[in-house]
Amino acid sequence: MAAEGFLVMAAVVAMAAAAVVSALKAGGGFQGVLTLERAFPVEGRLELEAIKARDRARHARILQSFPGGIVDFTVGGTSDPYAGGLYYTKVRLGSPPQEFNVQIDTGSEVLWITCNSCNDCPQNSGLGIPLNFFNAATSSSFSSISCSDNICASMVQLASAECSTESNQCGYSFQYGDGSGTAGFYASDMLYFDTILGTSLIANSSAPIVFGCSTSVFGDLTKSDRAVDGIFGFGQQGLSVISQLSSLGITPKVFSHCLKGEGRGGGILVLGEILDPRIVYTPLVPSQPHYNLYLQSIAVNGQLLPIDQAMFTTSGNQGTIVDSGTTLAYLVEGAYDPLVAAITAAVSSSVRLITSNGNQCYLVSTSVAETFPAVSFNFAGGASMVLRPIDYLVLTGYLDGAAVWCIGFLKVQNEGTTILGDLFLKDKIFVYDLAHQRIGWADYDCSLSVNVSITSGKDEYVNAGQLSVSRSSSTTDIFKTMHKTYNALMLHILVFFIGIQLL
Repeated sequence: MAAEGFLVMAAVVAMAAAAVVSALKAGGGFQGVLTLERAFPVEGRLELEAIKARDRARHARILQSFPGGIVDFTVGGTSDPYAGGLYYTKVRLGSPPQEFNVQIDTGSEVLWITCNSCNDCPQNSGLGIPLNFFNAATSSSFSSISCSDNICASMVQLASAECSTESNQCGYSFQYGDGSGTAGFYASDMLYFDTILGTSLIANSSAPIVFGCSTSVFGDLTKSDRAVDGIFGFGQQGLSVISQLSSLGITPKVFSHCLKGEGRGGGILVLGEILDPRIVYTPLVPSQPHYNLYLQSIAVNGQLLPIDQAMFTTSGNQGTIVDSGTTLAYLVEGAYDPLVAAITAAVSSSVRLITSNGNQCYLVSTSVAETFPAVSFNFAGGASMVLRPIDYLVLTGYLDGAAVWCIGFLKVQNEGTTILGDLFLKDKIFVYDLAHQRIGWADYDCSLSVNVSITSGKDEYVNAGQLSVSRSSSTTDIFKTMHKTYNALMLHILVFFIGIQLL
């Protein structure tokens, strides 16, 4: 059965920052633009246990189971795990288009939307966003996928679909580990998104895609406090929207994000390859439903830890997964214990050790950057990721005038899956190159613009923020952006947009 992760959230203050990209495909091409937002609590801080419970619920739901344009998502939110939420974006489906707020989920494959015949679907959302139901009857381009369709036959073989002899509809049912889930049928309709044609014209574009029309939800998905209109699967399998758009020649088969960790957060998410000379790449483990990497070792202050490499082997329910839908980071017991011991040994003379709900914490009166060691995760291909103390510590509060910092890595008992979440990914460019089956990263200030490539082997790129296209050594500026701010008091959210202004 296909993996469909769903991230639990509390209340909402949302912030979105847009980085609009444009480029020309050799011989003519176009780009799509969507808007992505992240929801997080209005006030107060979630308890660490609540964050862990939310992540556990998500992990229980992770089931076993080129040339073109760029789709650009404007990213809002924060990397603060105590202000953790979920990413969602607006998509438009049908003719005429109907608009929906759907969760962006790199841990799943299918885009599914709640349909107007949905049983037990929430009628309102604690996020303060309107909930809509897809009405197939009003779309002139809608068609359901029948059991005899080749698409359905291939999905049935992958256990991603099931057929009903009564309706002849290609159905699905995603059952999650915590008892929640959704069911419905596959359909085809037009996906609409903004496009940039040539060097100046902004217009609407559309492409036919296969998506899920959910007719029922159950368990936690019936609750309004975490309700959206569906899930936008960002996985690498053939039914994901990125795979479908790539096969149509609309987008490259690569996407990138840069999540800002400081201040109010924000960042960039594009279907395209962010370019930076410092990016290092490591191969993906082949034939896996998720983004599995070959983690080989962990070092503290340059000293390798005594960890059996078998702890990181991908087999069954073992392995190392990169998942932007997980707030914290989870390490198998055989890696967690020596890592925490090494960090503690490095700071024991300058901080006070405390525990909170079983988590290793420290009472710190000085700067954590000056007190705590660097931690390095070393992957296949010589790609290392060096984490600053702020990347693996979580500020949980204050005690006796000192700050309480806790380890942001949490222990997975016995053998299991190491999951590297937002705490691990922030303040870095991450490139998911599905065409070459690799993931790359580099430290980066995600408030800055980025260069995005849409071709391979050609000197052609775009700059998100200060947009430009280059086909030779010269660069022509096309757009510049300006910040716009507005308050949506009724929704209790604050949203920042980067608008587009023609030069």
